[in-house]
Amino acid sequence: MKIRSLFYGILCMLAIGGTMASCSDDDEGWDDEGTKVELPHQRAYILNEGKLKSNNAGIAFYDPNGSAAFINDIFFTQNSAKLGDTGQDIIEYDGEIFVSVYRSNYLLKLNAAGVEEGRVSFVSDPDLAAGIRYLAAEDGYIYASFYYGAVAKINARTLQVEKKLTGLGGCMEAVVIEDDLLYVTNACAADWTPNNEIKVIDLSTFTLKETITTLVPNPYNQMVEEEGKIFFISNVYTAPGSVLQMIDTKNNNKVTQLGNASHLATYKDVVYVVNSFTDWYGTGETTTTFYTYDAKAGKLNNTSFLKNAPSELASTSIYMMAINQGNGDIYLSVSNYNANGTIYRFKHDGTFVEKFDAGGMNPTGMVFFN
Repeated sequence: MKIRSLFYGILCMLAIGGTMASCSDDDEGWDDEGTKVELPHQRAYILNEGKLKSNNAGIAFYDPNGSAAFINDIFFTQNSAKLGDTGQDIIEYDGEIFVSVYRSNYLLKLNAAGVEEGRVSFVSDPDLAAGIRYLAAEDGYIYASFYYGAVAKINARTLQVEKKLTGLGGCMEAVVIEDDLLYVTNACAADWTPNNEIKVIDLSTFTLKETITTLVPNPYNQMVEEEGKIFFISNVYTAPGSVLQMIDTKNNNKVTQLGNASHLATYKDVVYVVNSFTDWYGTGETTTTFYTYDAKAGKLNNTSFLKNAPSELASTSIYMMAINQGNGDIYLSVSNYNANGTIYRFKHDGTFVEKFDAGGMNPTGMVFFN
């Protein structure tokens, strides 16, 4: 995408002398080859996880501008097939969509219209058979975590597994890349005993560089990078709840505890934090709060980043948070695990925009094309 954008920019500069035409990335179309429906340039996709062992995962289409109709399962519309059992993660990389499907244990590559371009199954690979989890991408490769201690380096063009790193632990979960290093949470051992490890893999050699010890056990599926710092959450099911921690990669990987949290997302140097806690061992009630952390300034702001939010969000557990990097709009999902989830959309300044049906159960991720 960078090369194509550069080429496009050169053409624009050459054209300036002859015309006053405006050139921007918005004029560059997406690869919609094979689409059965006409889609707008700006679009978003929602990964609906579905219910475990029910083979009802799906991908919904949403137009942020409201010019096109919502499609509950665009994957089925485009491919005449179900997505599979338990949609785990979805990312956009170089104008394409990559989806990990945990129980079906494969990785899918889709074009910008949701048309399948390829897939790779890991069912018959003894090192990767326990199930694919989370994804990160850089320099032409997809990096995927797997249960029972494995991470794979997968060619984004061919979907061939080029390298594997095994024996890392039990439940490898969240992955994030910073400065040519891959950080992977090791949530628990093979017997589900909580771990307190984050594995650091040198991508230039694809070898284990070091292991970082977390302050709180069970670092799970929430991890982001901002300003050279790694933010992650360790799941805790007793009061006061799960714990947000920060690794300072520029300070000998020092780990600091920042507060309580359940979900993370970033936008322009700021980490947006949701803290949903359910008192399972007491009242059974849920409380949810919202705050931010300025990664550049190193300052916590406990003021909610939402304005005029629907009152039910204060007592509802948030299932997902995603931020459109094109404009900063914030999306939250909620789920009762038995019916379609609901998406709440807010402007970057926190103003409530709308809520809508997610098109499927347990909306767990979103990607945006701007």
